[in-house]
Amino acid sequence: MISVALSPQQQEVYDLVESTREHVFITGRAGTGKSTLLNHLSQVTAKQIAVCAPTGVAALNVGGQTIHSLFRLPIGLIGTSDLNHGPDQRKILKAIDTLVIDEISMVNADVMDAIDRALRESRQRKKEPFGGVQVIMFGDPYQLAPVPPRSLEEKSYLADRYASHWFFDAAVWKAAELRTIELTEIHRQRDDDFKAMLNAVRHGVVTPEIGAALNAAGNRPPPDEGIITLATTNARVNAINTARLEKLEGKTLTAEAEVSGEFGANMFPAEEALALKVGAQVMFLRNDSDQRWVNGTIGHVTRIADTVFVDIAGTEVEVHPATWERYKYTYSQSNDELKRDVVAEFTQFPLRLAWAVTIHKSQGQTYERALIDMGARAFAPGQTYVALSRITTLDGLFLTRGLRPSDIIVDPDVERFMAPIDDPVADPAAPYVDPALVSAAEPR
Repeated sequence: MISVALSPQQQEVYDLVESTREHVFITGRAGTGKSTLLNHLSQVTAKQIAVCAPTGVAALNVGGQTIHSLFRLPIGLIGTSDLNHGPDQRKILKAIDTLVIDEISMVNADVMDAIDRALRESRQRKKEPFGGVQVIMFGDPYQLAPVPPRSLEEKSYLADRYASHWFFDAAVWKAAELRTIELTEIHRQRDDDFKAMLNAVRHGVVTPEIGAALNAAGNRPPPDEGIITLATTNARVNAINTARLEKLEGKTLTAEAEVSGEFGANMFPAEEALALKVGAQVMFLRNDSDQRWVNGTIGHVTRIADTVFVDIAGTEVEVHPATWERYKYTYSQSNDELKRDVVAEFTQFPLRLAWAVTIHKSQGQTYERALIDMGARAFAPGQTYVALSRITTLDGLFLTRGLRPSDIIVDPDVERFMAPIDDPVADPAAPYVDPALVSAAEPR
């Protein structure tokens, strides 16, 4: 078991979760330690918990199952479809004390209600929200949004039944009391002025002064090496990485991943075929047990043999393939407990070409410096905030173009839900935010 040191605020939230049956949504700005708290909870809780997430990669990152796999949910609109859980599946759901959902902001209201119905039916406690299971959710609606409806029929169905397609507008919350807690201590950035700027971007209340400060900081030539570009599209990222790799002298060597068990290609945590050359800029995709690097560390390939050697800030480290395990929950009748079995493995060097990465894939990463390429425009709520908040200091910010008011997009349903607990103007660490000088995003 890995020991995790919690901040006083994180410890207080953990104690609440562990000592009560309350349903809790744990949110907070980028870098406030939501993942640290989730990992601690999953490792040390005395409760029988099941951990899940909306996507395969997110589930891998937290050592859990996807929501659809755990609850045997159909793909697409669920509505009132029969869930048809068999006896083995009902035993698993009956054994859960606490359900932990990561990246909850990506879960739509229809799926949230399907989880509720699955637990009520399987546990034969149809009058209790979630069948009596405690639900703990982690995520930041200001950063990631649910997948939009796929068809006009799905869009119409959701619009007729829900105030929005966000998880917090699910019908179950009319019967279940949801407590929302916002972690406020930021660990990624130390400078209060930069924290205030990021908070303003998060809430869409960027003053002219803040916009000018961000653009002034970012309007300078980026260094040639040791910086990563965060771009809005896969096409742009692939073009940058391919072009930079081709410019390097020497032969391209490719490492093929070893895949076993039930592992779909859309769940791969790294490249199935990793193409590298000596000199390639790479990013590490997971923490090192010996603490030589962390998830997001940037380095350069120095040698390639049976293993890969990478220079990190002047120190050469040897990198071996890593194995990601995919888990599935089962029920042990002998001791009436949930078991977490390994059902698939993916083995590959924990590296990715890193001259560029999409803003979406940078989620959760930390960089000392980055070049933000917003392209023609930001096209999703929270996209600009996610990009800027990856960087530890204002000195590490570089921009391909100046930020515009139209790049600052906040979903109005998120504002509605978060307003009672999250007032950016009242934040004592936000001296730049002045509502009288707000430069809001352009009308959408």
